[in-house]
Amino acid sequence: MRNESSVWKQIFVGSIITLVIIFGLYFLAREDVVEEVADSDVSNVEEVVQGDKGDTKAHSKVAPSPSQSDIKVEYSSKDWVTNGGDYYNRRYSMLNQITTENIGDLKPTWVSSLGGSGAEGKYSGEATPIVVDGIMYIATGANDVFAIDAKTGEQLWVYNPDIPQEMDTVCCGWTTRGVAVGDGKVFVGLLDARLIALDQKTGEVLWETKVAEWEEGYTITSAPLFYNGKVYTGVAGGEYGIRGRVMAYDADLGFEVWRFYTIPGPGDINGDTWPADSDAWLTGGGPVWNTPSVDPELGYIYFATGNTAPDLDGSNREGDNLYANSVVAVNAENGQYVWHFQEVHHDIWDMDPANPVVLYDVEMDGKMRKGLGQAGKTGWVYLLDRADGTPLVGIEEKPVPQDERQKTAATQPFPVGDAFVPQVVTEEDVKNDLSSDFTGEIGGIFTPFWDVPITLKPGPTGGANWPPSAYNPDTEYFYVLGNDTYMSFERSELEEFKEGDQYFGSIFGPILDAPVRGTVTAIDVKTNKIAWQQKWDTQAYSGVLTTKGNLVFVGHNDGRLIAYDAKTGDQVWEYMMDAGANAPSVTYEIDGEQYISIYAAGNALAGSKHGDKIYTFKLGGDLPEGQVIKFPAKSTKTAEKPTEGDTVSANPDKGITVYDANCLACHGNQGANGHNGPNLQNSEVAVSRDDVIARIEEGGTSMPSFKDTLTAEEIEAVAAYVVDVISPMGE
Repeated sequence: MRNESSVWKQIFVGSIITLVIIFGLYFLAREDVVEEVADSDVSNVEEVVQGDKGDTKAHSKVAPSPSQSDIKVEYSSKDWVTNGGDYYNRRYSMLNQITTENIGDLKPTWVSSLGGSGAEGKYSGEATPIVVDGIMYIATGANDVFAIDAKTGEQLWVYNPDIPQEMDTVCCGWTTRGVAVGDGKVFVGLLDARLIALDQKTGEVLWETKVAEWEEGYTITSAPLFYNGKVYTGVAGGEYGIRGRVMAYDADLGFEVWRFYTIPGPGDINGDTWPADSDAWLTGGGPVWNTPSVDPELGYIYFATGNTAPDLDGSNREGDNLYANSVVAVNAENGQYVWHFQEVHHDIWDMDPANPVVLYDVEMDGKMRKGLGQAGKTGWVYLLDRADGTPLVGIEEKPVPQDERQKTAATQPFPVGDAFVPQVVTEEDVKNDLSSDFTGEIGGIFTPFWDVPITLKPGPTGGANWPPSAYNPDTEYFYVLGNDTYMSFERSELEEFKEGDQYFGSIFGPILDAPVRGTVTAIDVKTNKIAWQQKWDTQAYSGVLTTKGNLVFVGHNDGRLIAYDAKTGDQVWEYMMDAGANAPSVTYEIDGEQYISIYAAGNALAGSKHGDKIYTFKLGGDLPEGQVIKFPAKSTKTAEKPTEGDTVSANPDKGITVYDANCLACHGNQGANGHNGPNLQNSEVAVSRDDVIARIEEGGTSMPSFKDTLTAEEIEAVAAYVVDVISPMGE
């Protein structure tokens, strides 16, 4: 028996050793493949290198084709399988049970409360639900991921990540724009720059990869893209002097397959668009705020890149600063550069393209063209041929105003067609919209600035911001949401770059109490002209869904989900929810019935009411008013209650803590360079504690009231911080 036992032990040990050797050889082989792919050239595709001002030149490298012609891109129908509805990001569904004729019967069928996840002031609900085989996957602003029965609204599982609450490198509110689903997994990019794969059935963590270090300013806000065995994600954080990049990861094991730097270094293609005598490119920005689109036939993925860094000071980064502010195409298999189109050369206005790239096919002049549309913060839609990046509708380089101190570009691209928001501040605007004591300078798109404040349109909030656009093949219209705001710019002394700190170089901010407006616009992709437009008295800040039922759905800050006739722009339906509708809606079909769903959770930058619910509608929905499915509340640490008479002077961290959690996203670090809130360092309101308290309690033009969300002690503390600490910084 002992000999037999010994034999079995030897067999067992030998088996373990054999398995170790096999796995070791497997991983070595995978590493060799990764290195081989990373080092290979693109082939069977003529690589196109775009010149400094939009011209294209053939590049001679050839290599294995990335084309996957067997992968067909179908319009969304029964499921909503990607963030953009399909690989082209069209956000169009073939479902047509709900139409302009019967939409009056569209009513709620279930409403689910997500246990309070993401309902606090610092969070923003921007995620697109994914629906696969009757299951919905949604991520909240707190980065919690839920799996929900898409027919009943019941919770199946929840994943709660451990996001460091001390994170102080978040630019624009705590958020995520959703997840990706594929290969039996749910993929999510977390705000602390981790990429996670969850088991699609259970929510169990399968692998975790650190994409970058949040302490260095890197975050992830976009939804990943799953395609052909890889997961693609970019990094945000352009306000922190990062070097932007897009990466592809192996979907099974989570290791990095390739990366593409959005800021080229010396010796790279177009690296000469950065100064040769400095390392400004190392902190050049170029974040990627959006989920890529992909054309399997060409084998390319497409994404838009964000702002340069420092955002507003171009004096030390002479050149066009590629590939910031660009649409970029790269090889989906190895990440090699294919082509780019830069929308703003040498950006000093933070007018980076944050909107996802949308692909479409359309007949023009008797020929089917492979089109691409990207809605810019400039207020234009850029329509390109996605094979080579050349304009489908004309784009002209025109001279623009100059300031040699800012090293401004001599020309900028002007698309032929219509802008979907105003691009200049006029004397009539000053008379109608600004205060009677306004005496500052005014200008328009591409007007440079230095040490004198100047008010411009558009600005960092758009034009088009992150809320995704859509394309409808029935109307051949590109639907885009726009923001019309007044932004003031003033050059300040260039701060020293410090890793993990904001890196703007100047100061900008909305004009206090000036109106904020929005637009919902249909652009004809054959002409780039407006087919119809709706104008709002607030931001249009949600995203677009369009369907074969001749419908366009958009969310409103006040909580309404609104439907328009896709051809005419006439409003045909609306439903009021209990929080800001600041995320895109989706549609899907179960058991022959079409559903419409939207995550209504409010938004820190939109100043809309916060919540935690998913609303789902169908024709004849019969949910009793007020009935909500409530998920278990997420366990959180209880904040320490303020003691009677406690003040910010006794506990300085109290006011800072309240400010960072509720005010930073809009007003910025230390009150400056927020994206939707005015600069508090030079605000007349900020010098008076009573005025600050009144504004916090009552709200303002685009600021919600915090009377019901902050305690009296918290309001006192943050008011003291604003008056005693922030306001004196502007003196």
